[in-house]
Amino acid sequence: MKLKKIISLALLATSALVIAACSNNGSDSSEAAKKEVVRVATNASPKPFNYEDEKGELTGYEIEVVKAIFKDSDKYDLEFEKTEWSSLFAGLDSDRYQMAVNNISYTEERANKYLYAYPIAKNPNVLVVQKDDESIKSMDDLGGKTTEVVQGTNTAAQLEEWNKEHADNPTNLSYTRADFQQIMTRMNDGQADYKIFDRISIETIIKNQGLNNLKIIELPESAQPFVYPVFAKGQDDLKKFVDGRIKELQADGTLAKLSKEFFGGDYAPTAEELK
Repeated sequence: MKLKKIISLALLATSALVIAACSNNGSDSSEAAKKEVVRVATNASPKPFNYEDEKGELTGYEIEVVKAIFKDSDKYDLEFEKTEWSSLFAGLDSDRYQMAVNNISYTEERANKYLYAYPIAKNPNVLVVQKDDESIKSMDDLGGKTTEVVQGTNTAAQLEEWNKEHADNPTNLSYTRADFQQIMTRMNDGQADYKIFDRISIETIIKNQGLNNLKIIELPESAQPFVYPVFAKGQDDLKKFVDGRIKELQADGTLAKLSKEFFGGDYAPTAEELK
């Protein structure tokens, strides 16, 4: 009888352990199921903001900042999706994506349609021309000159506005769907007169691609933008979470550390600029 009693107690104990294990697993699964999936869109260009490494994995300053923002979050799960530039905003409009990062600067038109997070980097714009071209020294000299732009980008909008103000002698805009690397390679070969873009990307591609036929011209302080994550309308809670994390990452030095790693210098915003 004693042996039967011992066996019965052992079986009860084993059953209790199995039930407890199943209960815990169910709890874990339930917690995971409760997390919101945040789909983040990127064009994976330009480097070093967003790009694919030799293994085909997404990385770059913005990608790593976003990973740091959502690290250990008990509310959100993160998914990245690579897409074309024009599809970033179409995807936000259709709620396919909740968030996008792609070296996006501020415009009033976008601000009317999307939510902007706090900036995650300062990104000064520069003017790039061929080394032997002395005819372009500033934006005042762009009339009659040719450049390649991608529809819907901040550079395209800036130059379209410039043409309105200089209708008597506009600059020639050649719209393209080529990526930044292709545009800069063609310009190095003399197929365009100039390009306006951010200093970080320009310096990176000149160095990495050996584009030695190009030189950089500084632009005035008013032309210096920030880089922002953007959200679909209605993602107010997500924006609040991201803004809070950006402040934390600025304060603990993470933004500065990643900036030095990917940009070679500290382009992180100051605490005063996160307002």
